[in-house]
Amino acid sequence: MSVPTKNFDRWIRTSFVELNTELEELYFCRDDPAQIDGVGDNIKAVLLKEGQALVAPLAEEGNTEKQFDAAFDVLGNLGLYLASLRRHELTNPDLETESPYKACSALGMHIAASIGVVPRFATAHLTTHNKAISGVQKSFTSLDDERLFIDYNLYGILAFKRAGMALMRIPSMGVSAPAAAILLDDAKAALEQVTHHNKALFDRLNVARFFSCIRPYYKPYRVGKEVYRGANAGDFAEINQIDLLLGLCRGNDPHYAQILEEKILFMMPDDQASLRKCLSMRPILDELLDLAPANAMQSWFQKNCRLFLEVCDAHARTASQHQNMLVRKFIQKPSDGVDERHLKQITASGPPLPSLMDSLERLRDLRMAAPRGDIETAHEKLETLRALIR
Repeated sequence: MSVPTKNFDRWIRTSFVELNTELEELYFCRDDPAQIDGVGDNIKAVLLKEGQALVAPLAEEGNTEKQFDAAFDVLGNLGLYLASLRRHELTNPDLETESPYKACSALGMHIAASIGVVPRFATAHLTTHNKAISGVQKSFTSLDDERLFIDYNLYGILAFKRAGMALMRIPSMGVSAPAAAILLDDAKAALEQVTHHNKALFDRLNVARFFSCIRPYYKPYRVGKEVYRGANAGDFAEINQIDLLLGLCRGNDPHYAQILEEKILFMMPDDQASLRKCLSMRPILDELLDLAPANAMQSWFQKNCRLFLEVCDAHARTASQHQNMLVRKFIQKPSDGVDERHLKQITASGPPLPSLMDSLERLRDLRMAAPRGDIETAHEKLETLRALIR
């Protein structure tokens, strides 16, 4: 690790966190926490100046960290810095045609092009690839609620990954294999852990702190001329592998394919490869339906089909929780009290809130196999299997 890399990482873990926290405390005590213009300008100036001074030698080095993990870590630190500038309105994609921070953009695009990811911070930077030092991982602030949010996002991601990896092993051995039952049971148990972590986040995370002091760091911002959406907790392969392998979502559904296309570069390269591999696999649902006429009364079919349906039900519960508890409580309801001028970029993914809610509800209903007249879901196919269980 070069000296400039070490210096920037040290700053991201110390002064950067302190400056952001100080600004959040100033904003949070205001009558309108979203109105941050003219608040803490002296602190913002220090944040901007110190960060730029540390990025300059890194930009001169370019991508000198040849190992993926090292380069990805530098990109993450750079992305956290740019996200902080966006949060404090030191940059705004609506008011610019390109990023005013040319050294940051050049460094971000150089690294991103060489390792095959987006040139901004991604979910992995604060979760699966967030290295702890003396028990402390990177974050924007030292607020307890941000630590809670990062921790429980990671716990949920790890559980989804266990479920996705279990399901990925089934197609090569076939759903009738005795070991398929073990893998289905593993996937169900992992998804039940997701619901546990979601419930803990729902119960413990402070709504006002999340909405005012955490969410704004996940806004879109420019790198060079392009606007890149904010990091999303679903930017990893396994959640989509679960969708596809269960047969709840389809790669040839234009709406769902758009989701995959939009998120793939926000994922780690090995996740990208895994997702592409999954897209060539046959859904377990389709295999069970094909085998049902000749095998429905066999013990293996009854056992494995029942477990498959239980996995689908567990995945449906996570989807329901995400939309009906987390999104509604922490984004939709708090938005009702926000001044209209602050509503345009309320979401990390960029689109207006009503459009985002429609898209999320559609995805929820696909994952829940809910009956809908306007889109095709797996509802009828799952009901066909349920009718065969004795």
